[in-house]
Amino acid sequence: MAHHRSKRSDTREEKSALNLSEDDSVRLSRQVTLLDSIAFIVGAVIGSGIFISPTGVLANTGGIGWALLIWVFCGIISMLGALTYAELGTTFPVSGGDFSFILEAYGKIPAFLTAISRFIVRSAAMAILSLTFAANVLLIFYPDCPVPETLTQLVAIAMMGGVVFANSVSVPGSRYISVLMMIAKLLALAAIIIAGMIKLAQGNTENFQNAFDPSEFNFKSLPLAIYSGMYAYTGWSFLVQLTEEIINPSRTIPKAVFISLTLVTAVYLLVNIAYFTVLSPEEVLSSTSVSQEFGQRVFGSFAWTMGLGVALSCLGTINGTIFSISRFLLVASREGMMPSIASMIHVDRKTPLPAAVVMLPIGILMVLTISDVYRLINFLSTTGWIMNGMTCSIVPYMRWKRPELERPFKVPLVIPVVFFLFCVFIVVMSLYSSPVDCGIGLAIFFGGIPVYYIFVWWENKPVWFNQGMDRVTIFFQQLLYVVPPEEPKSKIRIPGRIRDPNSQSDKI
Repeated sequence: MAHHRSKRSDTREEKSALNLSEDDSVRLSRQVTLLDSIAFIVGAVIGSGIFISPTGVLANTGGIGWALLIWVFCGIISMLGALTYAELGTTFPVSGGDFSFILEAYGKIPAFLTAISRFIVRSAAMAILSLTFAANVLLIFYPDCPVPETLTQLVAIAMMGGVVFANSVSVPGSRYISVLMMIAKLLALAAIIIAGMIKLAQGNTENFQNAFDPSEFNFKSLPLAIYSGMYAYTGWSFLVQLTEEIINPSRTIPKAVFISLTLVTAVYLLVNIAYFTVLSPEEVLSSTSVSQEFGQRVFGSFAWTMGLGVALSCLGTINGTIFSISRFLLVASREGMMPSIASMIHVDRKTPLPAAVVMLPIGILMVLTISDVYRLINFLSTTGWIMNGMTCSIVPYMRWKRPELERPFKVPLVIPVVFFLFCVFIVVMSLYSSPVDCGIGLAIFFGGIPVYYIFVWWENKPVWFNQGMDRVTIFFQQLLYVVPPEEPKSKIRIPGRIRDPNSQSDKI
């Protein structure tokens, strides 16, 4: 039986962020506005990829025109996936993203494997972005000599600590960081675009001659070009992980997705045109950082600003990653698949402090073992596309199984079908091109099954184990000053049942 929210609940969703943030109850409230949502997506998507990926896209397409088409194609595919997630996020109005969707549609084991895999990959990506941030900041102070590795690691760890602290003490503070970093990175990219357009207006068009030469097109390596392009669009799925904090999500999520990815795709296309206006294909292919090469050619002594732009882009993405992972962990804990401490809220700050803080020691460990982190991401990249495809398959599955569900935002069925087929294509090509890495990744992924049976499915654990876990939970509650979130006045609707989002039952 489908349940509908009361008018009172709808009225609460329409309240301003200011009024909602003044709620005295100890739980996460709806504070995320449309601007915050746009900033969150743009901040999550625009990281270091646009400053690095153009080399990989060009190398695997063979020509400038084909490379530009790949950037547009990847933007369209990302839009299809994000719109599919938007339907799921408004049909299942809970945080947690694909974890919550897969849990509802396919059960606990696939959801648990999704949670573990997503957590590992995003933690590893955060470590890499932190080091990229540190390297670009220190490059300003070490322009002509190598940067000490230890110093790079220390700056990366300090930056992570600062972002974790901001996410732990204030939800509005995290939102403001997202907006500021969005503005900063768009200004940095605008500088590249404007400089490139000026050069283009001055007649620098020689690099675009025969841009679509069919003899240069490299079909065999096309999947690798798509990989490089899609890397720069990573983050389009993050918004639905905080649905419960978004004001009027049924309208905000689709609007934010459409505006953000349209903006990102247009910016990426213009930035690449600017790159190719100034740099020849040979120069792009020989460069380790296209933006740095562009900056040295165009801005001269101010080329360091490009490094600063990369650093700020990484900072914004890291903030969005921590913000989303903390909600991801909170929901997984709420569903009994993570330790119960991860679902608790700070009494005064009303932030998911334990779920945010746990990212810091994991991030530090990964920064100190970065070579292994790169290998880990390579191993698990295929499983990420498997989960994307599994998530998008939920839309046609639920259209068939539960046609009576209320769907405030509904996409044409062709959209999730096309994205699902794209995910299948990526997975098949990955298995064909890197069978060993994919095999190791799948072994790591399915290795979570025995973990699930031991820590989640097995209910009659020894008394000493349960007592020990209780003591650990109480210790961290007292240390972090956190408690289980209070029950909201209106429960959140889930198809087939009413689930209390703050229930603390069945925890590890």
